Amino acid sequence: MLIQQIFTEKIAHSSYILAGDKTCAIIDPRRDIEIYLELARDLGVKITHILETHLHADFISGHIDLAQRTGATIYTPKAADCDFRSVPLAQGDSFSIEDIKLDILETPGHTPEHISYVVTDTSRGQEPVALFCGDTMFVGDVGRPDLFPGRAEELASKLYDTLHEKLLKLPDFCEIYPAHGAGSLCGRAMASKRSSTLGYEKNYNYALKINDRADFIDSLTNNMPDAPDHFSRCTDINRVGPKEVKDLTIPDALENDRFREKMKNAIILDVRSFESFGGQHIPQAYNIDRNSNFPTYAGWLLPPEKDILIVSDNYSQAFNACTQLHRVGLDRVAGYLENGMYGWVTDGLPTRHVPQISSTELHDRITAGKEMTILDVRAASEYEDFHIEGAINIPVHELRDRYSEIEHNTETILICGSGQRSSMGCSILLQKGFSNVQNVAGGMTGYAAAGYGPECPMCVLPWAPFKNK
Repeated sequence: MLIQQIFTEKIAHSSYILAGDKTCAIIDPRRDIEIYLELARDLGVKITHILETHLHADFISGHIDLAQRTGATIYTPKAADCDFRSVPLAQGDSFSIEDIKLDILETPGHTPEHISYVVTDTSRGQEPVALFCGDTMFVGDVGRPDLFPGRAEELASKLYDTLHEKLLKLPDFCEIYPAHGAGSLCGRAMASKRSSTLGYEKNYNYALKINDRADFIDSLTNNMPDAPDHFSRCTDINRVGPKEVKDLTIPDALENDRFREKMKNAIILDVRSFESFGGQHIPQAYNIDRNSNFPTYAGWLLPPEKDILIVSDNYSQAFNACTQLHRVGLDRVAGYLENGMYGWVTDGLPTRHVPQISSTELHDRITAGKEMTILDVRAASEYEDFHIEGAINIPVHELRDRYSEIEHNTETILICGSGQRSSMGCSILLQKGFSNVQNVAGGMTGYAAAGYGPECPMCVLPWAPFKNK
């Protein structure tokens, strides 16, 4: 038996290949499936099973594409009531892949329909050796139960039973393989380690050490991070069955005239760095730096009913951005600006810019008592850890609705952890009619490095969901 993890950056998603000598299963596959086909080829095995633990909220699954390409059978939770052809699984079901036995546990909590796969390598023993637990349990955390409006306490209570009555009764040496790692918003406090054992988690996972049901429910239903807009959309798409990637249009390379024509009924997404966007950009464009937590913020901020036109430095960046947009169900990519901003400005077409100021400049203005609005667009938890005195906190995704709380006629300085989220915020405010917005390059990380405040605990962690974002 072989288990190999495939970790997808930015959405912090873990999928797996579970292989015998000749055949294998792919567990919780991402939408762009070539990596699984290549791995199976390299291992000399045939993909015969596609196993889903639940209806994923933060990304579009690759189960339909993978089944079409390989002829493999899809296995899903019976309670998901999926619209596509699959084998529905419930508590007590089991099946085998060569010498690998998989027993099904219903593990609701993160979602109502969730199942987990308990794996026994019968060639070596009769006790469970691995658990594919989806988003029920993570390394250092458990799945958030608050993604379904009005059902958070109910699902948190079910999660408590799932953990204590089912998963924690498996052997301590049983390895756990979750569907996400640190950086995902499907939990709150995931560790950077991507697999663990039940014994280790019993000792060091904070949620598993809460033995009182009421305390557990309270912990899992308060102070949770906001859930991005696309979470509910992706769940429904995965239930129905997403369009196959091969049926999606390849983005057109658009000359300036065609780009301008399509702009009338589309949104513009500038995926360049915040420094480049600040220098020159097309009016009304969103800026979501492709090096940031790009798919999450794209799914969060962009209206899904609109065509998307991409502005990038080159075709490779545009194609990469398109792949990441597809991962969160944004399929309406209508083209990209073929000659980039250089071709745009040399044709004399209109642009806007966002002044970039340094931490030192900001500090000097604060010290001088300059009249301005400092807008901190980080998450509330980051703001509470440390912020500039007098700064207003509106997380970037809330600016779409809360921009009216900001004074239009005052200079508005936006700051985040590094300059990326604040540049997103600048692009939103410009769309809302603000004219005097500036971005703090380096954000709170630079502000702390310049000696004006302590390090932001979230900004300095290498695996943090908002690291350099």
